[in-house]
Amino acid sequence: MIRDIAAGARLELQLVRANIDALIPLFTAPLFTTIFLMIVSRAGRADLQPDALMAPVLMTLWWYALFQGGNLVTEDRWQGILEGTIAAPARLGTVILGRIAATMAIGLLGFFEVWAIGELVFGVSVHVHHPLVLVATLVATVFAMAGTAISFAALFVLGRNAFTFMNSASFPFYVLGGVLVPTALLPGWIQPLTKAVFMSWSADLLRASLKPGHVHDAGGRVVVVLLFGVVSFAIGHVVLSLVLTRMRGTGELATA
Repeated sequence: MIRDIAAGARLELQLVRANIDALIPLFTAPLFTTIFLMIVSRAGRADLQPDALMAPVLMTLWWYALFQGGNLVTEDRWQGILEGTIAAPARLGTVILGRIAATMAIGLLGFFEVWAIGELVFGVSVHVHHPLVLVATLVATVFAMAGTAISFAALFVLGRNAFTFMNSASFPFYVLGGVLVPTALLPGWIQPLTKAVFMSWSADLLRASLKPGHVHDAGGRVVVVLLFGVVSFAIGHVVLSLVLTRMRGTGELATA
């Protein structure tokens, strides 16, 4: 299994090298960082600088989960290589897991990029008051993002309007996930919905890790993010197995 995951990761890294479009979020992350830092600076809210730095990190990870990971199987199908992947001795699920893991690892580079922009360009140096919470939250978030990507990868194969969904799903999730604006500031009627979006838990934890106050129930909240990832992985695995079984029976593996 580990060998299959590693093979999938190597394959994805080779595909990224051949497709520069996969690095677009790493070019847009500095722009979002600049915009958000300028907004809080002009408003005289230096206390919101940590929020302005964390928002582009989550946006970059979500882009990779949604557009790269979620579109992975569909792209293979359109390019006519899905049959070969399925026919290979390695299990498709583990190969896809390795490819999405590599994709999310690339997305995690946005964290270091955003912080470098804040330090070098704006002189914003944010002290991490709770480093263990920060690291645990980032790991849990990447895991949940990968699980979400696998679910999307399975679901997008079923529909022909996947790109429409991907293009429209970004900003609603940014709002419900409290990426820039904490969910506590949203209208009361919508706040219950935010609890069903794992990014709302991640965003709150990431912000709390940068502030001096005590982080309430940090371990429990990290576990919640991990549970979101586990559920997403399970859903993605089941749906992908069902979809591929149906496609084998109908001979639609290579149908765009």
